[in-house]
Amino acid sequence: MVGISTTVMHADRDVHPTRSVARPIYQPAAFGAEDSESFARAAVEPRGSDFYTRFGNPNHAHVAAVVAQLENTEAAMVMASGMAALTTTVLALVSAGDHVIGQRSTYGGTASLLLNLLPRLGVSTTQVDQTDVRAFEEAFTSQTRLVLLESPSNPSLQITDLRAVVDLARARGVLTAADNTFATPLNQRPTDHGIDLVWHSATKYLNGHSDVSAGVVAGSAELLDRIWEVSLLTGATLGPFDSWLLLRGLRTLPLRMARHNDNGQAIAEALQGHPAISRVHYPGLRSHPQHELAAAQMNGFGGVVAVELAAGFPAADAFVGHLQYARRSASLGGVESLAVHPASMWRGMLSDEQLVASGLPMGLVRVAAGTEDTADLVADVLAAADHVVEVDGR
Repeated sequence: MVGISTTVMHADRDVHPTRSVARPIYQPAAFGAEDSESFARAAVEPRGSDFYTRFGNPNHAHVAAVVAQLENTEAAMVMASGMAALTTTVLALVSAGDHVIGQRSTYGGTASLLLNLLPRLGVSTTQVDQTDVRAFEEAFTSQTRLVLLESPSNPSLQITDLRAVVDLARARGVLTAADNTFATPLNQRPTDHGIDLVWHSATKYLNGHSDVSAGVVAGSAELLDRIWEVSLLTGATLGPFDSWLLLRGLRTLPLRMARHNDNGQAIAEALQGHPAISRVHYPGLRSHPQHELAAAQMNGFGGVVAVELAAGFPAADAFVGHLQYARRSASLGGVESLAVHPASMWRGMLSDEQLVASGLPMGLVRVAAGTEDTADLVADVLAAADHVVEVDGR
């Protein structure tokens, strides 16, 4: 078994072999065939790479080979965004009359899929408290076909007991899929705990440079073939150049994640106990209510820290506005630090009532630590927290 850094460099070596040290960009939208037999075969080959780029592309195949080995799965495929990967996967696995279980604490786009899109298609959904295994157990019905998990969750960094939920699902013949965006396969491999499918917003850590929108899903070849068939209809195709950029980002994932993990831990520890902060959410803190579970199923805790400002919504906005290095932005996982006030951002996807039901605190700020020097980032967040104290008078 080779190491992670070797894997990200060489797992795709046998995919479209070339003498070029860096992988070429395969720009053609369509590929020719030598004869009618090979043409017909390429037209129906799942996740093929030399027929038509909507069906697959050599650049797609390079990324898929690396991600599949990182996630310890048979196969993987790329799409145009994390939401494309999720939506295409769900549409491939459920039909009208089916039931899907999701989490209450989850990314806003995932929540909108559960609350707004699937019910329109005749698919019923239930959201549960991910920290309560019994809540999952009680949510299963005879129509349940899929469970969507996210651990750590966005943005409150709650942890799901992956193995416990898998055991419940497998006993009922139900598939499980996990969003591994926050953890990455370096910090957590859901398939090691029995999860059937893993998806990522590859825009985030997998790419790591805030210059690509991409998604990826990994799992068994049989499930990926089903998802591929639906992807031909949704048409959420990742362009060859973006695939090439994503592969380039993957090459440095182990180097970047080591610094993200260190910076996330340092920021969380620095802000814990500050008078402007009522609570710090970070699974690497011993004060996190699920720290032991996180430590049991994760190898590192990532670069995302969620903090609740004691003075609520206006204090959260003031905190983000005073940061010098962490720019106000909706994304995360890049080499530069970013910060966002989720309650403001997700109002475009969820109603105020849905936001409240999700348990999202109005004063919560998500800080995504980049790869800057640790001391500089710690000083920056402490200065912003001090500023809130001065303004608020606390």
